[in-house]
Amino acid sequence: MKCKLLISMWVVSLLAALAMPVRLAAQEQKPVHYYSPRYTVVDLGPVGPSSSPGQPYAVSGNGLVSGETVLANPNNPGEWVAHAVLWEQENIKDISSPGLGGPNSAAFGVNIWGQAVGQADTQTPDPNGEDFCGSTALGLTHSGNTCVPFLWQNGTMAALPRLRNSAGTEGSNGAAFKNNDFGMVVGTAENGEVDSTCPGASISPQRIEFKPVIWSKQFPWSEVLIQEFPTVDGDPDGAAIAINDLGQVAGASGPCGPFSPIEPINLIPLHAVLWQNGKATDLGNLGGDGKFLGIFATGLNDYGQVVGGSDTTNDASFHGFLWQQGHITDLKPRAVDSYSVALAIGNNGLVLGASIDANFIPTAVLWRNGGTPTDMNTLVPADSTLSLETACYINDKGEITGFATLKSNLSESHAYLAKPVVNSGDRD
Repeated sequence: MKCKLLISMWVVSLLAALAMPVRLAAQEQKPVHYYSPRYTVVDLGPVGPSSSPGQPYAVSGNGLVSGETVLANPNNPGEWVAHAVLWEQENIKDISSPGLGGPNSAAFGVNIWGQAVGQADTQTPDPNGEDFCGSTALGLTHSGNTCVPFLWQNGTMAALPRLRNSAGTEGSNGAAFKNNDFGMVVGTAENGEVDSTCPGASISPQRIEFKPVIWSKQFPWSEVLIQEFPTVDGDPDGAAIAINDLGQVAGASGPCGPFSPIEPINLIPLHAVLWQNGKATDLGNLGGDGKFLGIFATGLNDYGQVVGGSDTTNDASFHGFLWQQGHITDLKPRAVDSYSVALAIGNNGLVLGASIDANFIPTAVLWRNGGTPTDMNTLVPADSTLSLETACYINDKGEITGFATLKSNLSESHAYLAKPVVNSGDRD
C-alpha cells in the first residue's frame, strides 16, 4: 500500500515451520490494549520532490524502516527514479544497487532479520509492453522493462518467481508487498494469461492477469516456492498486501484497471479479502460497490483484526474500516475532513492511517477502539519540524512510520519514525 541485523533465510523458514502448530491457540487470545498518548519524532530525511515523492512503508520490530526515495535520474536530466532504501534511525542505506539492473525499485516490507521485499525494474524488455509497477503514472523514468518482486538480504537482491500458465510460461511481472518475521512473503504475480478485463492501451498498458500469492520455502535448503491464493466471486486479479506472524494474509481482488497509486497495482479492488489456510473470506464493505476508490484490506495484526478502506453507501465517500470476528466498523474521518483510510493495526489494537480533506490533503490519525480519530500532530512535541500526513505502519513496540512534510516548506517531503513515550499512566 502506497501511503504518502541479518540472518540467512533458512533459519527463518525453520522458525516458521516450528510456529505452525500454535497458530490456532494464538488466534484465540484477545489483544491487550496499551496506548501511548505522546510520541517523539525522528526525522528520517527527505524522500523526493513534491511532484513524485518517495515514502516509508513499514517498520520492523527492531526499528528498521523500509521504503523508497525519489532522486534525479543521472542519465536523463529532468526525469526521476525511485530507489529502494532501508533506514536505521537517521541512517539511510540505498539497497537498489546493483539490484536487478533497472532504474526503479521500492522496498515495501522489512522484518527483524533485515530481509527486505519489494519490486524492482530489470534489464529485460517487457514482452507485452506493460508498465506493471506504474513508473509512468508515478512520474518516474519508464524503462520499458519488466518489474519483478524481490527479496533483499545480506546485500543481495534476488528476483522472486512468478506464476506459470498451463503452457508453462512464466509471468513477466510482480511485486512483493510484505514479509513476516518467519520469512513468508506476500504480494502479486502475473501468470502469463491474457486478462480480458483490462481496459485497453488508451487507459492502461496492462494485459496479463495477476494473482494474490505467497512465497515461502518448504525446507531450509529448498528453492523459493510460490503459491496462488483464490480470489472472491471469480475475480480475475488480486493482491496479497499484508501478512501477520501467524500466516494470515489480507488484501484485495477485482478486475484489471488503470494503475492506482494507492494500491499500487492495476486493480479495481471490489473485495477486501482475508486468507486463512488457503481459503478466501470476503470481509464485506461499508455500503459501496467499489466504483469510487474501491474496497480493500491494507493490514492486519496477530489477532486477525483487519483494517483497510471502503467506498460508503452509493459510493458517496470513502472511509477506513476495522474488521474483527465477522463484523466491520466504519472508521470515520475527522469532523473537518471528507475521507479516511486505515493503513495498519498494531497488536495493541491501535489503528492508524489518514483523514483526508475535500482537497485530498491527508492528516496522520489514530483510532482507538473504533472511535473518533486523533490527529497525530497533537501527540508529538509542538516544536517538531514536521507535519505528519500519513501513519503507515506500526511495530510491536508501538513505533510508527509514515510520510510528512516540513512545516517550514510544505513542498518538502520527509519520512519519519514516531516513538511512543510510555508512562505508567498510559496503560489501559
